[in-house]
Amino acid sequence: MESYETMIFSKHSTLITAEQALPGRSEPMRVAPRHFVNGNPIVPPFAAHLETALFGLGCFWGAERHFWNLSGVNATAVGYAGGYTANATYREVCSGLTGHAEVVLVVFDPTVLGYAALLREFWQSHDPTQGMRQGNDVGNQYRSCIFTYSDAQQAQAEASRAAYQAALNLAGYGSITTEIAAAPPFYYAEDYHQQYLAKNPDGYCGLRGTGVLAA
Repeated sequence: MESYETMIFSKHSTLITAEQALPGRSEPMRVAPRHFVNGNPIVPPFAAHLETALFGLGCFWGAERHFWNLSGVNATAVGYAGGYTANATYREVCSGLTGHAEVVLVVFDPTVLGYAALLREFWQSHDPTQGMRQGNDVGNQYRSCIFTYSDAQQAQAEASRAAYQAALNLAGYGSITTEIAAAPPFYYAEDYHQQYLAKNPDGYCGLRGTGVLAA
């Protein structure tokens, strides 16, 4: 994420196995319970009318900002998912030895903002053809992924991937590497990462979209 991390940590470009993963811990990360920008809860339980979505699209600082700015998004939080190490720390994730991706939990009101709109924002906010990287951010934690909370989300995500691949093909891009799978456990990142770019407006964001519009 930050340039010094590239020097300190080995950036793994492949996924590890459970046997290779760091052990983790039972104690969950402590975070402020409310969103720094809008004051809504970022930890469950959420209001019954709200739904959740989970996306990985590179460095989660900039990725989270893309979503909290959308009308109909109630709250966002950043964390780690898709790996093996329970309640991992940022430094552990950066080592490549947790298997986790940096992800954004999106809590949204489906009567205001549909899941399809979140998928459009996801595809257009990064380059989903880069594998284990986004731009200069290299490592398995920067991979592109959609973790789904229902069969309906899974079907929509898969259909949107196919449609966006067709659009990328016309623009001369390669194959999408985005993983789509049922949502694994979500582990909150450290509190200072939550809504980082609202707390640090001049902070780093390396996300770059392809310029290709999603359906």
